[in-house]
Amino acid sequence: MPAPPASSVVGLVCPACGVGYRESATNPRCRCGSLLDLEVPPPSLTGAELRSRFEARLTGRDIADVSGVWRYRELVVPQIPDSPISYPEGNTPLIASDAIARWTGTDRLALKHEGQNPTGSFKDRGMTVGMTQAVRLGARGVTCASTGNTAASLAAYAAHAGLPALVLVPAGRVTPEKLAQSAAYGAQTVALRGDFDRCLELVEQAADRFGLYLLNSVNPYRIAGQQTIIFELLHQRRWDPPDWIVFPAGNLGNTTAFGRALVASHRAGLISRIPRLAAVQAEGAAPFAHSYAAGFTPLEPVVADTVASAIRIGNPASFDRAVRAIRATNGLVTTVTDREILEAKAVVDRAGVGCEAASAAAVAGVRRLRRESVIGDGDSVVAVLTGHLLKEPLAAATARDSRAVEIDGRLDEIEAILDR
Repeated sequence: MPAPPASSVVGLVCPACGVGYRESATNPRCRCGSLLDLEVPPPSLTGAELRSRFEARLTGRDIADVSGVWRYRELVVPQIPDSPISYPEGNTPLIASDAIARWTGTDRLALKHEGQNPTGSFKDRGMTVGMTQAVRLGARGVTCASTGNTAASLAAYAAHAGLPALVLVPAGRVTPEKLAQSAAYGAQTVALRGDFDRCLELVEQAADRFGLYLLNSVNPYRIAGQQTIIFELLHQRRWDPPDWIVFPAGNLGNTTAFGRALVASHRAGLISRIPRLAAVQAEGAAPFAHSYAAGFTPLEPVVADTVASAIRIGNPASFDRAVRAIRATNGLVTTVTDREILEAKAVVDRAGVGCEAASAAAVAGVRRLRRESVIGDGDSVVAVLTGHLLKEPLAAATARDSRAVEIDGRLDEIEAILDR
């Protein structure tokens, strides 16, 4: 039931028409069709007090302190339950690599590796908050559409919560490794003859009809959790914001979350300025980039075609919210080719960092923006790697290199290989 939230109360608000809903609402959309935002009242603490509190929690033992999501609860969901559904997640590293920095032409580059989360992708950050809300609401089950990573995360957290899980994936477009994760955690997987966008459309209808709690990034609690990627990287940088944050963009949940997190951090006095966001899409799945290039014209869906399966999305659900994020951060949207993505992936993998193909779009995007002089000399950059190498161990960028050379067992054979 609609109920405009007071400024001191957590609530769901439609950014399009201003209608408010109780934070216990299960439908992620307003009656006007727009996606709802989770509005959290500004913390009563100063920026210095928040920084001190976050720092003190690094040595805490309670799961709400250990988690790299719930640690920042004043900015996420202050009404934290006694036992959130948490592994814990977060606490992912900021990695410096001279080899990757040289390839991009950017001296001051760090990689925020979200593939180090429990199920191998950033999805766990939003899932801990979304699944905790599902349990709080007494959901009978949870569901999502996925290109693989959301399904794995949903399945794991649902198992942790003791809830049945249903996931829809586009048939023939999800790697066996990602499908195996969902199956191992006990989720019921359904392969739909269609693309991700059709999966999301169907699963929204199914959630409404069968009383399942939908946990795609259309869910505002998912977005709330994903904001902590930004809170944590700022914390790791001692609240000294970089000039740029560059990341792959598909369904645009992270674009939305990052913009909201940066604005919230600035308003709370945690940072003195807002970094610029750079969302990177694959050329074959770039409706957001096309809209941006035309001055943010209305979204025109495309038939998505890219090697980067995690961002192979032609009709991003969070388009309107992502537009606001780019505008609020003076950000931009760019594209890279599949060839550039695979080249970047090879560089990241051979540097010993490793990532899935979609993650490499961020690194390829840094290189393109540096070559175009958009990223300037001396600019500090954080590129977000969204998924682990083992999500796609046989991706085209590394398949040839993964084949072992067979030998009979003579030292001269090894010597010949070393000489090569």
